[in-house]
Amino acid sequence: MTADSPATCDLCDAHKGDTSGAFRVLPPVWRQFGARRRFAGPVSTVKCFEDNTQVKAAVESPGEGRVLVVDGGGSLRRALLGGNLGAAAARNGWAGVVIDGCVRDVAELIESDVGICALAPVPLPTERRDEGQRDVPVLIQGVPVRPGDWLYADDDGIVVSASPL
Repeated sequence: MTADSPATCDLCDAHKGDTSGAFRVLPPVWRQFGARRRFAGPVSTVKCFEDNTQVKAAVESPGEGRVLVVDGGGSLRRALLGGNLGAAAARNGWAGVVIDGCVRDVAELIESDVGICALAPVPLPTERRDEGQRDVPVLIQGVPVRPGDWLYADDDGIVVSASPL
């Protein structure tokens, strides 16, 4: 999201009457952890539970300005992203990472030039079991998010749209 991109509040004002489901607002449960407080881009997804194998594979691949949305099942027990993977996401051109779960290495994440939103920090890492799926439809806090949707995030919240806004 650049300085001339619309803010999430402005997007909500413009789409508040949308009943089609093309415009969705994620619940206000997110904390910001990355250096970018505003970010936007097309969505790529990972679905996993307490195993960040697919998250690692995603952030170590070219991001091309996309936002990685991780359905971690809302787990507060293990961190799906830490300092090394946050740095990889920034280095590989991801605009942001939204995790329905936890992160760790908070002091390192704030140095990463990428947007990072998650539920909370927790110091315990995952165990890699090579489980999870990439680029499948997911439910994030009960809201459907699909690969190819567009995600917009800032200090006011996160919105998702079926097409660029």
